[in-house]
Amino acid sequence: MTAIFPSDSSIRSVDKPYFYREAYLPAPTVQSHASNLLQMPNGDLLCAWFGGSLEGKPDISIFLSRLRCGESEWTEASKMTHDNTRSEQNPVLFHAPTGELWLLYTSQHAGDQDTAIVKYRVSRDSGTTWGDEEVLFHDTGTFIRQPVVVLDDGAWVVPVFKCRVQPGERWLGNDDISCIRVSRDQGRSWTDSEVPESTGCVHMEIQRLKDGTYLSMFRSRWADNIYLATSPDGLVWSAPQPTPLPNPNAGICFDVLPSGRVVLVYNHSSKRDAIGRRQGLYDDIADGVDERKNQASAKDGRESFWGSPRAPLCVAWSDDKGSTWKHRILEEGDGYCLTNNSERKLNRELSYPSMICADGTIHIAYTFWRQRIKYVQLKEDFFDDGPAGWLSGSIRRISAGLGLTG
Repeated sequence: MTAIFPSDSSIRSVDKPYFYREAYLPAPTVQSHASNLLQMPNGDLLCAWFGGSLEGKPDISIFLSRLRCGESEWTEASKMTHDNTRSEQNPVLFHAPTGELWLLYTSQHAGDQDTAIVKYRVSRDSGTTWGDEEVLFHDTGTFIRQPVVVLDDGAWVVPVFKCRVQPGERWLGNDDISCIRVSRDQGRSWTDSEVPESTGCVHMEIQRLKDGTYLSMFRSRWADNIYLATSPDGLVWSAPQPTPLPNPNAGICFDVLPSGRVVLVYNHSSKRDAIGRRQGLYDDIADGVDERKNQASAKDGRESFWGSPRAPLCVAWSDDKGSTWKHRILEEGDGYCLTNNSERKLNRELSYPSMICADGTIHIAYTFWRQRIKYVQLKEDFFDDGPAGWLSGSIRRISAGLGLTG
């Protein structure tokens, strides 16, 4: 199965029963994954992602493209990181209240996420030029994925997850937990706070609700459900609880509209839909000389599940702070991800969305088969026109034919 991509990165209208425009961002590398969107104060959109030959290899670097306000074509990608000894992944763009533009990203040895540190670069001219690559979080095993949040008192909050493993074990994700890092001096120093009972809950994203409280949602290492936690202030969090929405151990994103509606982009699948299972995320780069034993199970006996299909890609929305949901399919496919291989075009996931809701437009970027980053524009009529499935107390499974069933 081969995808045929447009020859440029222009945004095109597509005939659908709702407003829909799309583009495929420029791809200077064989593999592209883990996009992150940011809207600048002047209306420009930035998109960062990682690319190279294969996730975990030392040629994986961060790339950046821009969609200038009022234009319809993404710029050629700029390579933003240059350490040829480490795999640099999961970029996060942040426009600080000081006016600086930050690029945060992880940096690890091979497939060992427990070796990851968080690095950053800063631009003081909206991304025209950049400072040096420096280390933000030195403690190994620290990973990021989701946006930085600025609280009402000016504090910066970075949601992180810790990839923990015992000496002599190969990281598989069985003991990962979520934390927040908080800075009250514009990133010069940080404190750390663990989210209670969060083992297996990663990729924490934090958004402020209309009533001033905070909601967070999590990817699940167990490939069962999306999890949810609440906070009165963005600092003290409840223990994550499962939602009725499934998760295949893959990235999610959500935002809150001015109306208070919570909008989520996710894969409507879980391990129950898997046709096989991988030992870990980095099986493709195992070199045969790694004599470490696999990571032990979590204390409750659970293990990370890798290989669930990462498709279809859906948009869900809730008008009651995440208690009940409606959803619609954004893009369908078989979501095959029992390998990350892009050189042989084996991977077919539709995954790792990033989203911005601004001025009545929903901007979404996501991984298309690990070959390109796809960008989509929707309007809010996407939520209201045509049929939508209800999700309340139970998961709606994906059938073999990828139709939604009860």
